[in-house]
Parts: sequence; structure tokens; C-alpha cells
Amino acid sequence: MPIIRDFQRSDAPEVNALALRAFEQFRNAYDDWPAFQAKIANMSSLAGGGEIVVAEVEGQIVGAVAYIGPDAPKAEFFQPEWPIMRMLVVSPASRGLGIGRVLAEECLRRAKRDGASVFALHTSELMPVALPMYQRMGFKWVSNAPAIHGVEYGVYLKELDDQPCTQADGL
Repeated sequence: MPIIRDFQRSDAPEVNALALRAFEQFRNAYDDWPAFQAKIANMSSLAGGGEIVVAEVEGQIVGAVAYIGPDAPKAEFFQPEWPIMRMLVVSPASRGLGIGRVLAEECLRRAKRDGASVFALHTSELMPVALPMYQRMGFKWVSNAPAIHGVEYGVYLKELDDQPCTQADGL
């Protein structure tokens, strides 16, 4: 199991490189890959408006996600009070090990910590692993989101129950 911990500024180069590796498989789907690539290559900048969480195995960052809390600035297609996650990425070499789910669950735990009753994200049918995982976790489609460089996205929402989430290892 990975160690789940908070992002540190020194993680920025590794997190940014990981985001690029994670999205590389979709390069032909985006109609302006260079523009999209420039955005994802700066994933660490999301720490300015939220909390980045990383998954580490044997000293290497193998996954990352940004948690944006309630009432923090976010895209207008999200309700301001909704906590959200952005850019859940897992190293291609570490996929299938449950790392993405552990990172998503950590975001849900933080949303409960912040007193939220719902949690949101946006994703695309282009993501053949992520979307089904979110649906198994109880996320439901609520609306379309604006396309990103030609790729359709949807907003998904999950009702949070009153059960406390346990804190992940390493935090």
C-alpha cells in the first residue's frame, strides 16, 4: 500500500512529470495537445488553491490529486460550496493497484472533515478506468461540463454519508 501524504513544494517537479505521464495516453484525443499539456505540466500550481495529496511507494510519487475545499475558488460549473477533486493522476506503471481509489477516498475524507454533505468532480468518458471507478464509488452524473480542448466532460456528484472516513496511512 502506498503512503498517502500532503504535497511538499519539493514534490513539484515529480508531480508535474507524473501528470504528463498519466495523460500521455490521451494526447491524440485533445485537439490542442500542446495547450493542454502545458496546463497539466503545472499540476503543482493547484496547491495554491487547495491541497495536493500524493501517494508514495518506496520514495517515488506514483499518484497525486488536488483537493479543493468548500467555498474555495473553482470552475463556475461547480457550486461554490462543493468540495471537489482535480487531476487525479496515477503513474501508468502503478495502475491497477488501487492507488487512484485511495487518493479519491482521501479527498472524500477531507470533504467530511470540512463538513461537506456532497462532493464533486469532473471527468470524461475518455477515461476508461477513472469514470467506472468513480461510478462504483457512488458518483452520479449531474450535468455536462465545458469541453476541454475538444474532449467532452461531465460533472459527477456524490452524497456523503454521516460515517466518518478513516485517515489514510501516512498523514
